[in-house]
Amino acid sequence: MRILVLGAVAIPFLISLLATYVVRQWARRRGFVDHPSGHKRHERPIALGGGIALVIAICGPILVGTLAIWMLHGSIGASVEAAGSAWLSALPEIVLVHLDGIASTLPQVLAIMGCALVLHIVGLFDDRKALGPGLKLSAQIGVALFIAGPMGIRAVEALPAPLSIAVTVLWIVLITNAFNFLDNMDGLSAGVATIAAAIFAVTAMNAGQIFVPVMALVVVGGLSGFLVFNFSPATIFMGDAGSLVVGFLMSVLTILTTYYQPSMSLTPLSLIVPLVVLAVPLYDVTSVVIHRIRLGESPFRGDWRHFSHRLVKRGMTSRGAVLTIYLATAATGLPAILLPRVSWAGAIILLLQCLCVVIMIAILEHTEATVEDV
Repeated sequence: MRILVLGAVAIPFLISLLATYVVRQWARRRGFVDHPSGHKRHERPIALGGGIALVIAICGPILVGTLAIWMLHGSIGASVEAAGSAWLSALPEIVLVHLDGIASTLPQVLAIMGCALVLHIVGLFDDRKALGPGLKLSAQIGVALFIAGPMGIRAVEALPAPLSIAVTVLWIVLITNAFNFLDNMDGLSAGVATIAAAIFAVTAMNAGQIFVPVMALVVVGGLSGFLVFNFSPATIFMGDAGSLVVGFLMSVLTILTTYYQPSMSLTPLSLIVPLVVLAVPLYDVTSVVIHRIRLGESPFRGDWRHFSHRLVKRGMTSRGAVLTIYLATAATGLPAILLPRVSWAGAIILLLQCLCVVIMIAILEHTEATVEDV
């Protein structure tokens, strides 16, 4: 298992390092850069195209790995009992045990990667020339409907199918936009997604899954390599071509992760794990959208009202604000690892801790707003 975990993180990390470096050089030569303007206050043009490197480093290994398992599975007559085959001797035992299951995920993987590619292309066009929120939102709803409908990847499957599909579409669009909105400061969206993906990987492993945690760890590796160039002071941005894909993959990971399973003593409260892990980005997108609507502005119009910006207004550096949000994400997310297995009393305590962090954020925002009004 250690080899599998190491490979799932290290390979995408190295691919991301190389791909981000190459894309950055290409973007600079082609003038594919983000110029300071409006709510974008970086001091100089910064290379765009980081999303290209992320797609290569994350989607590439997931797709290639699943295809390789599927081909290997078929070559031995679709039977795990043939584990004595020389082809299988190099595989970790845990992969052998789940070989049938991993091979069967190929249609889902193809669908997820295809949808990620659609959002990536839409994001690339938007990075080059703003498309407007309507087209981007339509693309998000379209891929979400495809995932929840024909592919059957749904949240809260206990609900009637139409309601489950509606909840899934809403969740995918919400999380996709949460990470898109969070991409407002160097290293912020990528770092928060890295922390959250790592927590989902541990949660899925504790539930006895193998494909989902490996997928989450690939996300961790790819984003970590990108952060080498994206953390403050950033030399490349992921743009919408990256943030839309990252948000979409995070939403799918939360749906695919097993939370409630009585046979493994996983309690029903496990179902709120995604809300706890993603409490900070969810609060950020919700509060910003509400504030913009109250002012009569478009919910999708960029501004300086995010939590990260308020921290900077209170005297923090950009790097300090980003690290503070990393800590807030870890504070709400890490206890979620224990949530599926603790007693009801313990679960309530963990939920109260998460709530305290979110309330602390709300107090900071309210205080800043009061100072501005004065």
